[in-house]
This record gives sequence, C-alpha cells and structure tokens, in this order.
Amino acid sequence: MKRTLKKSLKWIIILGIIGTAGYFGYTKFFKADDTADLPPEPMQVISFPVTEETLTSSVQIKGRSQYQKETLVYAPFASKVTAWKVENGAQVKKGQVLFTLDQSTLRNEIATAEATARKAKLEGELNAFVSQQEDDSATPAGTEAERLKALAAQETARLNDELNQVTAEIQAKELSEKKAKLGTAVYHAPENGIFLFDSSTERPQTVTDNQYIGKIVDTNKVEFIAQVGEQDIFRIKKGMKVKVKMTAVKDLILNGEVTEVAKFATTTTGQNTAGQLPQFEVVISMQPDEHLMGGLSLSGDVETSRKEKAVVVSNIAVIREGEQAFVMVDKGNGKYERKEIKIGMETTDKTEVLSGLKAGDTVVLQ
Repeated sequence: MKRTLKKSLKWIIILGIIGTAGYFGYTKFFKADDTADLPPEPMQVISFPVTEETLTSSVQIKGRSQYQKETLVYAPFASKVTAWKVENGAQVKKGQVLFTLDQSTLRNEIATAEATARKAKLEGELNAFVSQQEDDSATPAGTEAERLKALAAQETARLNDELNQVTAEIQAKELSEKKAKLGTAVYHAPENGIFLFDSSTERPQTVTDNQYIGKIVDTNKVEFIAQVGEQDIFRIKKGMKVKVKMTAVKDLILNGEVTEVAKFATTTTGQNTAGQLPQFEVVISMQPDEHLMGGLSLSGDVETSRKEKAVVVSNIAVIREGEQAFVMVDKGNGKYERKEIKIGMETTDKTEVLSGLKAGDTVVLQ
C-alpha cells in the first residue's frame, strides 16, 4: 500500500514539471510570434509653446531691516539734570522738551569770563594811555644807544598790544560758546520719532560734556540692508526695483528700491569653506507698511534687467552644441524640423529667442 502511494506521488510531480515546461515553451515560441506583427508604439514627445511676454532677470538677496533715520542725542554740557520730560520708548515731536540742565555753574563761568575780559580791556586802555603820555613827554634821544633803547621799548609795547588783542579774541570766543551752551540747557527734540535711552545711562542724574544719552528713531522710514556676494554685486545698480518678502509674514510682498551699493567689501567666514568670503552691502529703501519695523529678517529679488514683448521658450526645449543652440520645431502630422536659434536673455526657466522662432510656434523635446 505504501509502495503504491509513493509511485503515485512520483508520477504527479513528474507530470507537474512537464506541464510547466510545456507552458513556458508555448509562451516563448507561439505567443512571441503573435506579437511580432504588432506596430511599434509611437515615440513620446513633450511640447513647449513659444510665447511673447515680459522677461525679467533678478538677483536674490537676504538681510535685515533697520530704521533709516536715527538722530543721536548728546548732552550739550556737563551739569546736573534738573528734570526729565520724556520716557523711554515715548513718541516725541520736534521741539518738545526732553530734559533740562542746571545752569548755575555755567552762568558763574560766564560772569567770570565777562569780568576777566572787561579787566583786560581796561588794563590795555590804561597801558596805551601811559605809553602815549611817555611818548609825548620824552626828549629826543641823543646817542645811538638811547635811540636803540627807545625803539626797543616801542616794539615791546606793540607786541604786548598784539598779544592782548589775541587773548581778548580767544576770551570772546569762549564766552560766546558758553552763552550758546546756556541756550541749550532746556533741550528740545531735534526730530519727530520714538525716543530711546542709551541702555547703560537711562535717565542719568548728571551728565558730562557731550555725553551720549539716547536717540530719536523715525519709525516711518525703514531700509533693507543686504549682504551680496562678489558674483552678483556687479549686476546690482542704484535705482533698481526690489520685491521684498518678510520671513514673519510669508504672503506679504513689499516694494523697495536700491539706494546704495557698497564700493568696499566686508568679509565673513564661510561655514563650509576655508578662509574669508567677500560680501558687499546693498541698501534698499522701503515703502511704508504697517508690518514693517526694524530688525526683521527679509529677502528680496532685485530686478537687474527687463525686456518687454520678448519671444521666449522653456529652457528645457533648448539644445546646445558648443556655441550653437537649436530646437526641434513641430511642423504638424508628426513631423519635426531642427532649427538653429539665436539666444538673448536667460532666466532660471525661460530663454529669449532673438531669431529662429516666433510667438505661436511649438517646439518639442523627443
């Protein structure tokens, strides 16, 4: 019984192998012949229209915003502060009183200077009168020695007069400066804006001569400061238009204009390169916007060139061989013609065609 079962399994396996081999043989020799007579599949092509449009080229830049106008505030002279009329971060108007300084010390200095000048003037007048009297009463010198002595006395008197005159002029100038400072004891805001104290000297009770106190920031005028590499700096010119985006408000696009292009480079250390990479500062003035303030991260596209009514085609469709460029023009009915073209402006996705194509043509990529 067992021997019969083994023989049955053996024949089942053999028949399975023969059947599988026969199937693959039939597929190879008969079905292959059936498909040999089928027509080949048509070649796949990608079409690109030739259009007429405005073509622009741009340079991408990144940087930060800062307030365009900041007016620094300095103490006009050394003194005690008798009163503060402004708070940190407050809006101020031009002419508004910011602080007042004690005037007593300066007034005493002015009074002393005026008294000294008056005394010097009186002494000069007295010396001139005495010298005149001596000249009128003096007898003519008889000997050569006496004449030389008299001449020396006259020269000494003249030099003293000149020295006194110079001293008087210096004293008068110093007195004028002190009086001018006295007029600034009540300090008025020179501009409109937001007043910000210097963080290290907020609301000082005493100030030194010409001490920095703070600044007035005009928040209505913001500029975009960007750093540009040497490969792009020569493409950027003063007056070029800029489309600016804010990192914080991604859908907002602002308008700007290049106002300054640095002539000297600053250097920054490259993250992935050894050495220093030259960077050039570009300043862009910004149109006012409620979202715009100092210290924001900005990016922009500087429009470096523009061509109206340019005939353009996709970069993908342009084939280059050395210095020559050509495209495959769709002539219809599955026919294509190779045509050489002359290239003008190029952007990241479009190529201007100066000759060889016209708007309305279709080119293909096989």
